[in-house]
This record gives sequence, structure tokens and C-alpha cells, in this order.
Amino acid sequence: MTKLIELQEQRATAFAAAKNFLEGKRNGGGTVSPEDRAHYEAMEQTVVDLDTEIACLERQAVLENKVYARQGEPILNPPSAGIDGGGIGRGSKAYSNAFWNCMRTKAITNDLNVGSDQAGGYLVPDQFERTLVQALEEHNIMRQLSRVITTSSGELHIPVVASTGTASWVAEGNEIPLSDGTFGQVILTAYKIGTMIKVTHELLKDSAFPIDSFLAQDFGRRMGQLEEEAFVAGDGVNKPTGFLSTAPVGKVVGSPSALSFEDVMDLYRKLRSPYRNKAVFVANDLTIGALQKLKDNNGQYLWRPALTMGEPDTILGRPVYVSSFMPAIGPEAKVLAFGDFSYYWIGDRTGRTFERLNELFAQTDQVGFKATQRVDGKLVLPEAIQVMQMGAA
Repeated sequence: MTKLIELQEQRATAFAAAKNFLEGKRNGGGTVSPEDRAHYEAMEQTVVDLDTEIACLERQAVLENKVYARQGEPILNPPSAGIDGGGIGRGSKAYSNAFWNCMRTKAITNDLNVGSDQAGGYLVPDQFERTLVQALEEHNIMRQLSRVITTSSGELHIPVVASTGTASWVAEGNEIPLSDGTFGQVILTAYKIGTMIKVTHELLKDSAFPIDSFLAQDFGRRMGQLEEEAFVAGDGVNKPTGFLSTAPVGKVVGSPSALSFEDVMDLYRKLRSPYRNKAVFVANDLTIGALQKLKDNNGQYLWRPALTMGEPDTILGRPVYVSSFMPAIGPEAKVLAFGDFSYYWIGDRTGRTFERLNELFAQTDQVGFKATQRVDGKLVLPEAIQVMQMGAA
């Protein structure tokens, strides 16, 4: 099955290369030279040869299915079903059971081979991946507020309008002025997060222990905390760029240690009105404690507790969320953010990996489990979030 997947990837790569070569060699009349055409035909033949070999392996798999079915053996997954097709791929119960059986016993079955990974790990079954995403959301407030997108590979280029054109009043007979918009680009790459867990053989052999739930929750907690720290305050060096690094400072407080009602109002008004409809406040617990004590000019508290369980509290009618990675009140600290966080984009690469390490901790009769994922995050429109900064000491 692995050989078939490799050939399919080679065929796709060869076809793309041949197509790009041909398009790049066309002259102004849309034709290519005899030499270039001969080179293209050779590239095309490579695609045909790979296609023939793939068809042969597919026919062989069909025959193997028939043979094993007659012998009462487990039927192999047909290649035409793909990774997630036909109820027998990564989303199937059979694959999930095989995956966790391998994690416990190192016994690899045909169902597991569907998710084999060329880098040496295994793509996690769908049920595990869904649990992991839920765990990230529970421990990462930024994933709840931001826009999360999933990409397969490479860089993600996000076009951004840097400035817009304007209209003008024009007197009769006068020239209409030119006013072009300008455009920029934000690029999301991929930074790797990795973590390992050691588990004893006794624990793995205990069939009553929910190893899948435990690993998913613990990996989710670790990755979620590391992600949120980067999404808030990351410097972009081998990690995502946090919004505190790029969002403008909309209000500088006169004091290095105290907030006032006027400071919060200034920050609120600094954010342009189109963004306020979806804007939220983000701060750490200590800063929120200070905000809860503030009153307006009529002696009313700014803070409004939520009336419904699970809903956030509010300030000035806008929700308030807690992130432990926001700085505490102190000289020149950026303690409060207000804005539409849907303009912070998080780019997930598909296929988190999960691998069992048998030899690394063998001397202590333990097994290691390694998890990795690739992610990036950036504020694509800085004006959508405004930050409050404390004064200097």
C-alpha cells in the first residue's frame, strides 16, 4: 500500500512538472519548439509509465482481496477508496481500533497502513484528531476568537488591502484624478510544535485505561498552552507572531500601575466603529480584577457579569476573555487588548502526527509517545485590534 501511495505522489509531481514545462516554453503564438516538444513528450511518457504501474498495483490489490476473502483472512483496504473513502479509511472504526492497538502492542494491521506516514509516524485516526482539536479549544482562548484555517502544504498567501482609492468632486471639463488602491500580503508558514509522553507497559496493557482520551487531552493541554502564548506574545522567531507584536498601541496610560474609567473609554473609542460590533476585550486575571473595580462618571460599575451560564462577562457591552499570557499591570506593559480577533488568522497544517517510540525508554520498561503539529498565526489587519499600554515608571 505504501508503494502505491508513493507512485501516486510521483505521478502527480511528474504531471505538474510536465504541464509547467510546456506552459513555460510556449512562445507568443502559443507554440513550442521541436526540441522543447520532444523534452515534454519524454516527461509525458514518465507520467504514462507511472500510471501503468499504478494500475498494475491496483489490480494486484483487488486479486489479493479476493484471495484473502476465500481464505477467511482480513480483507485489505482497496486503494480506490482513498484515505477517508468508503468507510474504511482514517475515519473508520476499524482504522481507529487498529491505530490504538498498534500504540498499545506495536501490532500493525492492514487498517493502520492506510495512515502510514513517510516521515516515520502515523497520521492519527479521525476520532483522535477531533478529540485533540477540542482539547486545544478548551485550553486556548485564541482558537475560539480567531479565524482558523487548514491548509495542506506550503505557504499560505493572504492578500490584504493596504489602502483604498477615493472619489473626488470634479468641475465640468476638468480631469478626473487617478486614485488607485494599494495591496499587501501576509504569509502564513508553518512552525512545528512537538511533545513526548512516557507510559509504562503495565498501563498500556490495562485495557480498561482510556489511553486515547488521556493522550489526546494531555497533548491538547500542552500544545494549547504553547500555542496561545505565541498567538498572544510570540515574536515570530521559530514561532507564530502574536497580536501584541503587531497591533497598534491605541492608549498609553499615564500611570504605570493604575487604570481609570477614562483609560478604558479612550481605548474603546480608538478602535474604529466598524470593528466594534464584533470586538472583545482580552486581559489576564489580575488586570480583569482591576477593571472590575472601575466605575463610570455616574458611579456605575463598568463590569457586567454574564446573566447566562457559559457566556462571558462584559465591559461597555463587549465580552471580556481571559488569557494568562497577557502581561500583568506594570511599567510599559501591554495589559489590555480590544478588537475584532477574527482578523488574527491561525493556519493549521493538515495531519497531526503521533508516533510510538519503543526503544528510547526500554531500560525503564516504558514506551514513549511523540506528537507533532505545524501551525502559524498572524494579525492580518493590525488596525482591527487596539492595545492599552501602561505608562513608564
